[in-house]
Amino acid sequence: MTSFTVHVRDGRPVVLVAERFSLGALLFGPVWLIFVGAWIPAVLLGCAWAAAVLLLSPAALGAVGLGLSWFAGVAGRDMRRWSMARRGWRAPHVVVAASEEAALERLLRFQPWLAAGEMVRRA
Repeated sequence: MTSFTVHVRDGRPVVLVAERFSLGALLFGPVWLIFVGAWIPAVLLGCAWAAAVLLLSPAALGAVGLGLSWFAGVAGRDMRRWSMARRGWRAPHVVVAASEEAALERLLRFQPWLAAGEMVRRA
């Protein structure tokens, strides 16, 4: 079972964000963060990468690079939630389900007003 935070904002589709490790953030780091709209964390992670490349030896860079990539994978979705909250998104619900489709079904069963006149965007 996976927990999904439900993010709502007036005039926008509902967004579900899973609470789990992000393979995209692990592999693509700042690019993935930019893609999901987390600009500030993307810049900070990019600066950390640039500082590591400029200041560290190749052996140390490998270890620090793995650490930065692992951090991005573990905290990527949290950084996305933080960025969404800064832009005015509210997270009034948490839904636990086996898949995103099941989470969406459960959400709309208990909060049908979310589907009235709005699309639901998957994230």
